[in-house]
Amino acid sequence: MKKNWKKAAGTIAVLAVIIVLLGSVVVTNENEYKLIRQFGRVERVIGTAGVSLKVPFIQTADTLPKQILVYDLAASDVITMDKKTMLSDSYVLWRIEDPLKFAQSLNSSIANAEGRIDTVVYNSVKNIISSMNQNDVISSRDEELSQSIMDNVGDNMDQYGIRLLAVETKRLDLPADNKAAVYERMISERDKIAATFTAEGQAEAQKIRNTTDREIAISISDAQAQAASITAEGEAEYMRILAEAYNDPQRTDFYAFVRSLEAARTSLAGDNNTLILPGNSPLAQIFTGQ
Repeated sequence: MKKNWKKAAGTIAVLAVIIVLLGSVVVTNENEYKLIRQFGRVERVIGTAGVSLKVPFIQTADTLPKQILVYDLAASDVITMDKKTMLSDSYVLWRIEDPLKFAQSLNSSIANAEGRIDTVVYNSVKNIISSMNQNDVISSRDEELSQSIMDNVGDNMDQYGIRLLAVETKRLDLPADNKAAVYERMISERDKIAATFTAEGQAEAQKIRNTTDREIAISISDAQAQAASITAEGEAEYMRILAEAYNDPQRTDFYAFVRSLEAARTSLAGDNNTLILPGNSPLAQIFTGQ
């Protein structure tokens, strides 16, 4: 009997040791933080993966996620600066940046954190869209709008140990009851802008054509004036050469002979022509040698 009691006591002691050891070991994974609490107060934060120890029965371990989390905001109506209603549906990428501050301000509650994110991001979306016209909201619904919302949030979430990574818009649309009317108005406005650009382009093209035509006319006029000047200079040079030739007694007879031949050739142009000259004609004298 005594032997059985000792055996049972040994078994109980072993179990107690195992329970104490199990209560002392803290296993931290890569994608999580461990908060070691003592009487409800956070004593330390374990942020690296591995095995560590805590005081059993006195200290407890809470787990917080380290990976990027997604919070999906409920779709809601927002009003633009020109008093147009739009439907906004967004989601937020976030993570816990400071687990100690997160635990102290939000009691380590993901639900509490999402409540703060919902309020801050919704107010930011509302403020940004209310400062823009509807057309501007529609045309900048991608990165530009998301960046403006992030800039408006600023560091408001730092007090909770939270870092917002991105605010992305899943849907930013018009209410169904006035979507068609808004699209028609936008198409009409774009048509007006296109017509304005076309008219400006045509006016600029006409201006370029007028300038080109004027430059061409000036160039032609200058060329004609230059040609006339060159022609006049050639004729003057021709007359000068003729004058010099006729003033030279040795060349006068030759040029008279050539001119007489040219006159005779012109008179005899055609078929069966006869040239009749008086005997005292200079041309006859040339042919007769008298």
